[in-house]
Order: sequence, then C-alpha cells, then structure tokens
Amino acid sequence: MEQRSLTRLGRDASVIGIGTWQLGAEWGEVSDADAQATLGAAINSGTTFIDTADVYGDGLSEQRVAQFLAGRGREGLTVATKMGRRVEQLPEHYSLDNFRLWTERSRRNLGVDTLDLVQLHCPPTEVIESDATYDALDTLVEEGAIAAYGVSVETCDQALAAIARAGVATVQIILNAFRRKPLDEVLPAAQEAGVGIIARVPLASGLLSGRYDEQTTFAADDHRTFNRHGEAFDVGETFSGVDYADGVRAAQEFAALVRDHGPEGATPAQVALAWVAQQPGVSTVIPGARSVVQARANSEAGSLPALDPRLLDGLRDIYDRWFRAAVHDRW
Repeated sequence: MEQRSLTRLGRDASVIGIGTWQLGAEWGEVSDADAQATLGAAINSGTTFIDTADVYGDGLSEQRVAQFLAGRGREGLTVATKMGRRVEQLPEHYSLDNFRLWTERSRRNLGVDTLDLVQLHCPPTEVIESDATYDALDTLVEEGAIAAYGVSVETCDQALAAIARAGVATVQIILNAFRRKPLDEVLPAAQEAGVGIIARVPLASGLLSGRYDEQTTFAADDHRTFNRHGEAFDVGETFSGVDYADGVRAAQEFAALVRDHGPEGATPAQVALAWVAQQPGVSTVIPGARSVVQARANSEAGSLPALDPRLLDGLRDIYDRWFRAAVHDRW
C-alpha cells in the first residue's frame, strides 16, 4: 500500500490506516478474538497506521492494540492515541499535570515507554488557541513521554488554529463525500505547513457503504442509536451530522454513481475511501472495521485508480443538493 510522509512526525503512514473506536466501545459488541483478527487483517493488507484513544472502552481499545502488537511487534507501525475526553470538557482540565497522568495511563495500556503520537481529543477551542497547551505538550516531548503530538478537531477553524502551531505534527478531522468543507482551506494550509492530515469518519458512520435504509437499526450501545441527535457528544461524529433519512437517499444515489462510473469491482465503501485518500493533502484515512472482511476491503481501497471525473462531478452534485446548506458552515 502507498505510504505517505508525516513530515513533522518523521514517519510514513499507509494511505489507509485503521481506526479502533469500534474495537473499544459504542459500535456494538466486538469480541477480543474478532478485534485481534481485524487488526491482523488490516496490518497484513499493508496498513501501518493505527488510531486509538484512551476513552474508547475506557482503555479497552488501547489494550487490544497492545495485545496485538505484543504478538506481532511494532516495527514499521505507528500507533496514534488521543487524550482528554475522559474528563469534563473544561479548559482548566487541559494542564501539564493532567497530560502527564493521561499519557502515563496510555503508555501502560499500550505497553510502551514513549507514545508515537498523542492527539488532544476534540478539546474546547480555548485549549487549541492557548499557548500553555503547546508549552505543556512540548514538555511531554522533552520528557520522552511522547514522540510527537497533534490535535483532533471538530471544526475547520480549530484545524487552522492548530496547523499554525509549529509543534503540531498532525490534525485529525472529519472528511468524507458528505462533509467536504476541509477541502476549502484546511487541506491546503496543512500541505503548506507540512502538517499531516488524518481523515476520520470517512464513510459517514457507514452511510457511504450504501448498505443502510430507513428501516436499518443499530444496537442500543451503538452511537448511531444513542447519539443520532447529539445526545452524548458532537452530532457531527454520528453520520457526519447529516439527517439520517437524507443520508440514506443520498447514499443510494452515490451507489448508483459507483455502479455507472466506479472502478470495476469496487464497492461504494471502497470508492468513498478512495475519494478521501485521493484528496491532495490527506496523509492517511482511518476507517473503522469490525471484521476481517471489512479490514481487507478497506485496505484495498488504497490501491484504486484515480476516480472517474464523471463520478467526482456526481458526488459534488449530491453534496450540493443534499448537504451543503445543512452542514458546510456548521463545522
């Protein structure tokens, strides 16, 4: 699989990585055996970038990643984790003392002395804009607790504020065919600054797979049930903030586009991932997977050819008709 440089991190990352939220919590039940098999399928298919967080299953995702790495080894892999969402989202909680506690816990969970990459996990805007935040993160680098740091953000304005900081190695942001605003300013700014872009929620929580209809139901502990209207956290994390019924109908149009103009044999999910991966400035895309089949299919998307201009034009039209007015200026 193609490897792209994360310049400020000093590492390469596979264009298709793997996100492991679903291996910890809030996507329904995933067994230890399935988690290990899924990680193995992704890595054996060329994935070299694993994204996790201390809050996923309250550490379970990190622990499952560590279990996998204990059997496989870490050579050639980058593990990125995130911190900050296990406490009330108040700026005063983002302190050096807490950063030390949080990274110590993640180091234990992941079984390492130094974390490859730590990202602030969608913190308040005041935290992203504060000089003290970056002073504290620089201290963690100096102390050897972390090798590098980044910021996971909710909004494009937050992304631009983080990109302007000299020590920020990566910015993680939602980007998919139903959430296109980062294309306007964020990706060009990141390219110019040498900041890596980690694209999350690339399938709009599964909508872009084309497998859902208006009668599809999800488990009670799946965020696509309990956070559909933002009851637990930012609604933009669930179905990318688009109305579910509209998303289903738009995804049906997308699936028809793929049948007419997509690469031969490619699924809608694979084309959706390729669309993100082929945007200039994207470093790695981190779809989740809950099975060996999903992990392998996601990885294959990294090898698809350049998408047909007719498909790209059709995708832009779908976005303009269904979503631009509702979501483009919201995040």
